[in-house]
Amino acid sequence: MPTPRPRLTPGIRLVDAVMRASPSFSVARMDPARLERVQALALPDRGPVGRVLGGVLGRVQPGVVVRTTAYPAAHGEVPLRVYTPPGPRPAAGRPLVLAFHGGGFVLGSARQGDWASSVVCREVGAVVVSVDYRLAPTHRFPAALDDCLGALLWAVEHAAELGADPERVAVMGESAGGNLAAVVALLARDRGGPRLCHQTLLYPATDLTEALREHDSFAANDHGVVVSLEDLEVFLDHYLPEPGPTAVDASDWRLSPLLAPDLGGLPPALVVVAGLDPLHDSGVRYAEALAAAGVPARVEDFHRMPHGFLGFPHLARSARPAMDAVVAAQRAALR
Repeated sequence: MPTPRPRLTPGIRLVDAVMRASPSFSVARMDPARLERVQALALPDRGPVGRVLGGVLGRVQPGVVVRTTAYPAAHGEVPLRVYTPPGPRPAAGRPLVLAFHGGGFVLGSARQGDWASSVVCREVGAVVVSVDYRLAPTHRFPAALDDCLGALLWAVEHAAELGADPERVAVMGESAGGNLAAVVALLARDRGGPRLCHQTLLYPATDLTEALREHDSFAANDHGVVVSLEDLEVFLDHYLPEPGPTAVDASDWRLSPLLAPDLGGLPPALVVVAGLDPLHDSGVRYAEALAAAGVPARVEDFHRMPHGFLGFPHLARSARPAMDAVVAAQRAALR
């Protein structure tokens, strides 16, 4: 039996109404042609449309310089969006934060994270490198993961050119990007570096197995504020590898970091979760597992917020408090 629809704050009610009115916001309502068009859509930085998007998605913070570049990978160039703080560069360089956007491994771009990335850039004083990794279903696992790990390696190698300190490095990701950030942290540990000082996981997907459907928050949020259960199913179907002799299943820890056999030795973590999110318990359980492995982990729980609420900061009243927690945690870890 469906749970009663939650009482939404005014801003979230508006977001929910707009998203329900348009099939362009639901991956479950997209046919392949529409999905291809949405993935190819570039969000403008300037002009009337850019100003409207800035009013919803949030704007780049004053003084932050944004530029686009790319790093070379085996399959071609991976686009990057680089945020640099205002003011003279310190002699020791600035902290370096790798950011991975959300969108269920299928949608999204670095551009949509302008507000959060530029807040971290300006208030932590960090160079933020946001990665436009390849998207599913054209590029299934491990394409996005390979791009994000490659971006970390490239950014650390080129830290001096970026004005950053290769010894003060962190990862940050939203939703699917939170999954990628968690797995990149595990891979960096296992391969002997780069050493990470912190991981910020924003409403992360940490378990892509059938067990996700047994989480209380999955069942309790069948009303689908911002993201529906049907959307989550489609995201997973698009990202998981197709069956074959070399395919891995969702229990592989590179897909479900919650199932990693050893979580010890990872950098301290801040895990931000939302009460109206089917993935709420996924984030909490990962934080609990990190703590059980001896990793400092803190949870910030915003009970009346939906999945993805940092993506519309002017309409989500908890977006600024959530970013305050992110900034405080990163400052402490990267000082």
